[in-house]
Amino acid sequence: MIEDRITQITIEGFKNLYNHDINPGIIQIGKTNPEFRGDFTVVVFPLLRFSKKSPQITAEELGNYLLSNLTELESFEVIKGFLNLLIKDKYWIDFFMTGVNDIEFGIQKIKDTTPVIVEYSSPNTNKPLHLGHIRNNLLGYSIAEILKANGKNAIKINLINDRGIHICKSMLAWMKWGGGETPVSADMKGDHLVGKYYVLFDQKLKEEITGLVEKGYSKEDASNQAPLMKEAQELLQKWENDDNEVRKIWHLMNGWALEGFDRTYKRLGVDFNKFDYESDLYLLGKKLINEGLNKGVFFKKDDGSVWVDLTGDGLDEKLLLRGDGTSVYITQDIGTAETRYNDHKPAKMIYIVGNEQIYHFDVLKKILKKLGRVWYEIIFHLSYGMVELPQGRMKSREGTVVDADDMMDEMFLTAKKTTEELGKIENFTSGELEELYAIIGLGALKYYILKVDPKKNMLFNPEESIDFNGNTGPFILYTYARIRSIFRKAGQEPEDFLKILDLNKISLLESEKEIIKIIYQYPQVVKNAGESLSPALIANYCYELSKSFNHYYQDTPIFKRVDGDTANFRLILSWFTGRIIKHSAGLLGIQVPERM
Repeated sequence: MIEDRITQITIEGFKNLYNHDINPGIIQIGKTNPEFRGDFTVVVFPLLRFSKKSPQITAEELGNYLLSNLTELESFEVIKGFLNLLIKDKYWIDFFMTGVNDIEFGIQKIKDTTPVIVEYSSPNTNKPLHLGHIRNNLLGYSIAEILKANGKNAIKINLINDRGIHICKSMLAWMKWGGGETPVSADMKGDHLVGKYYVLFDQKLKEEITGLVEKGYSKEDASNQAPLMKEAQELLQKWENDDNEVRKIWHLMNGWALEGFDRTYKRLGVDFNKFDYESDLYLLGKKLINEGLNKGVFFKKDDGSVWVDLTGDGLDEKLLLRGDGTSVYITQDIGTAETRYNDHKPAKMIYIVGNEQIYHFDVLKKILKKLGRVWYEIIFHLSYGMVELPQGRMKSREGTVVDADDMMDEMFLTAKKTTEELGKIENFTSGELEELYAIIGLGALKYYILKVDPKKNMLFNPEESIDFNGNTGPFILYTYARIRSIFRKAGQEPEDFLKILDLNKISLLESEKEIIKIIYQYPQVVKNAGESLSPALIANYCYELSKSFNHYYQDTPIFKRVDGDTANFRLILSWFTGRIIKHSAGLLGIQVPERM
C-alpha cells in the first residue's frame, strides 16, 4: 500500500535530513481533509522533537524529500504543519487495474488454521427468539464472516440453553393447563407455543404471590413459598435425576422450540457450524465444581450449596450449585468452556452476549483461573448493547417482547408498502416481488442494526430503517441494483468490456478518483473490522461507497455521449464498485437484488 511507501521514505528522510532513526509507529498518515487538495496527510507534530524545527519548515523539508524520492507523488502542500500529499493518477489507475482483476480483492485466504470460536444466538428453549436475539444473531454471523475474510478459521457455535428452572416453568404450565395442545392443534410455531406457556406460568405465579402477600407474607417470602415455584424446582430435580416421564415432556417441548428456531434462523439468513446443548455439558460443569471443592478453591455452605469467594478479586461470593444439587448458568458455562478448549484448542473464544452479562463473564474467567486453566485469557466477551423500541424495553416473562418472526413480517410489509408507493414494481412477477420485498425488508433490518457500534444501546425504528434515501440498507441495495441495470442497458457482461479496456487513454475525473480511493481502503476496513470485531465499520464503509457512486452516477454519463474508451472504463468502474458493495454487504449477511 502507498501508506507503507510513504512511511518507509519518511524514515529514510529523517535519517538523511536530521540524522535521526525514527520508529514507524510514531508516523501518522491519514486521509486528507476534503476541503484541502491531497490524498494523504502526514501529521508532522510528533516528528518535531527529531527535526528540532518548526512544523512549517519540517513539513516543507519532508515534502521536498518525498517529492524527490517517492515516484508516486505528484505534489504536496503544507497547511498549518500538516503535510498533504497528492498521489499521481497513474498510481490510482494501476491500482484499479490490479484490483479489478483480483476477484478476491479485500479477502484473505485462511492463513491460520487455529480455530476462533464465535458463540452466538444461545437461545433458551422456553420462548421464541425476539428482537434482542436478532441483534445477537446478526452480530455473531457478521463477525464470523469478517474473521473469515481476514483469513481466520472462524467456527460458529450455537449453545442451546435447553435445561434449567426457566425450561421447567414452561413445561409445568403446559402440564397443568395445556390440555395436550401441540403446534399442529394450535396452528402455531413450536417455539411460540412453548413461549405461550412460559408467559402463562408467570401470570399464574404472580397471582399466587399476590394471594400470599395479602395473607401477610413479605414479597420475598411469597416468591419463595409460592406453590408453583416449588413445583417448578421439584420438576428440575426430577429432570436432573433423569425421571422418565419428565424427560419425555422435555424432549417433546424442546423439539417444538428447536424446530421453530430453525425456521427463524433460515429466514434470518444465519447459520452455524456446530450446536452445543447445555443438557450435554452441565454434568461436566458439576464435575469441575467438585474438582474445585477438592482443591479448596470453592466451599460449601450449611444448606449444601457450593460457592466461590471472589471478594479478593473485587467481586463477591458466587453461587455454583444450589443446595438441592441442581445447576445454575455458571455451572454449564464452566463445562462448556472446558469442552471447547479440549475439543478445538482455539486461539480465542468469542461470546456474543448482551452487556447485562459483563459480570457473569468476569466471574467465569476468574473461576477458570482459580481452577488452574491457564487458557482462561482466550475468553472474550463481546458485550453488545440492548435494542429498544420507541415504547421502551422488552420483557419475555410478561409477553412484551417483539418476536423475531413478527419483526421480519413487519419489515416485509413495510418494504412492500414503501416500494409500491415509490412505484418501483414494473415488470416484476408476483413471485419476484415477494422475493424482492423479503430482500429489502431483511436488508433494511440487518443494516440498521449492524451500522451501530456493537457496544452501544440502540433504538430500532422499522419505518426509518426502510427509507430508500440516507444511511440505510435499501439505499445500498438500490445502488447495487442500479449498477446491474447499467449492464442490462449496455447489453453485455462486465468481462466483455474488461477485455477491451485501454487505461492509457483514460483521464480520471475527481469523482472517479474518489471512488477508486474508497475502494482502495476496503482491505484495511475489513482488517480493522476483524481486529475490533465491529461490523459497523463494514456497514458505514458500504454506505460511503454507495453514496459516492450515486453522486457520480447522477452527474456523469456512463456509456452515452462519451467515447468508447471512456465508456469502457466507466462501466468497469461501476462493476468494481458493485463487486465491493456486494461483498461488503455479504459480510453483514445482506443479500443484494439484481434489480429494484
